[in-house]
Amino acid sequence: MKIRRNILLNPGPATTTDTVKLAQVVSDICPREKEFVTMMKRMREDLVRIVHGDMNKYTAVLFCGSGTINIDICLNSLLPKGKKILIINNGAYSARAAEICAYYGLPFIDLKFAVDEQPDLGKIEQILKENSDIALVHTTHNETGTGILNPIREIGALVHCYNAVFTVDTTSTYAMRPIDIEKDNIDFCMASAQKGLMAMTGLSFIIGNTEIIKRSAEYPKRSYYCNLYLQYHFFEMTGEMHFTPPVQTIYAARQALDEYFAEGEEAKWQRHLSVFEAIHVGLERLGFQDIIKRELQAGLVVSVKYPDDVNWDFEKVHDYCYERGFTIYPGKVSTQNTFRLCALGAITAEDIEDFFVVLEEALRTYNIQIPVCYSK
Repeated sequence: MKIRRNILLNPGPATTTDTVKLAQVVSDICPREKEFVTMMKRMREDLVRIVHGDMNKYTAVLFCGSGTINIDICLNSLLPKGKKILIINNGAYSARAAEICAYYGLPFIDLKFAVDEQPDLGKIEQILKENSDIALVHTTHNETGTGILNPIREIGALVHCYNAVFTVDTTSTYAMRPIDIEKDNIDFCMASAQKGLMAMTGLSFIIGNTEIIKRSAEYPKRSYYCNLYLQYHFFEMTGEMHFTPPVQTIYAARQALDEYFAEGEEAKWQRHLSVFEAIHVGLERLGFQDIIKRELQAGLVVSVKYPDDVNWDFEKVHDYCYERGFTIYPGKVSTQNTFRLCALGAITAEDIEDFFVVLEEALRTYNIQIPVCYSK
């Protein structure tokens, strides 16, 4: 089967291998069959392995949905009665966590920092000192809207000093940037299959501390479908998802996991870094500027400023690139116009070099000055 290969430079879904795509073409099967249950058990163990978790301490719980479902589940499931949440917020995805708290009516503190700065550990500790009822702290590892890397290991150490649970949105780092759940002081991390695993949209998973999940059985029930303990308990009792899983999507994720371990954690990360470096080389050659200091970037997302050129039109540039097999994506920064280029998926530095040939053609086609210009 000949499948056109598109290079997705958006922050997910990612470019996938043909073998992952074709893994979805399988014989029909009821997900309650032992064969499927056995595959799910192995998958849960492999998801823990990716973050170097001890199987006696950590487990993986799978859900149907995009990455946001994980944030919803952790926040509504892991908050004891009479306690509150601290959201460390320096971007669009930690802001989404604050929105989830507001929708559920959960008591929370929205500790905001500038989107182009890492959180201030001193301010975090001050809030923890002043609010002894904080039981859960949440932040994002890599704020995908900007590409900034948050110091989760240091934040997690603080959180544990104040006896709180630390949940981290690792949707855009899991299976890309190496994570050690124990050393990084994480109690719960999360991702979805279409990102670092380079599989298909529709399957998400939370990896976390089994004892904390068990304790949460006594916490207030705020959702039925999105309850971490209920899903965990059903897996433990039956080996199955509580409700019908996305069967073909899971087969694709199984293939993607096999390919992840075949490539290897460090080799895969070095490939992402080579793509990231190629993105920077191409941007610098054309004169583009990004909004995050290089030393604060996670190595996965570059958020690029729109040039100050009357002929610049993101939609036109996007469409020109899209028609030639390359997808670029608008930014998520409220204070200025940006677009994002991501070192994500089954792509290489050579793909990025090909992309910049096309991007330069687009600039010339629409009479945009090269190198691009900025007024300040």
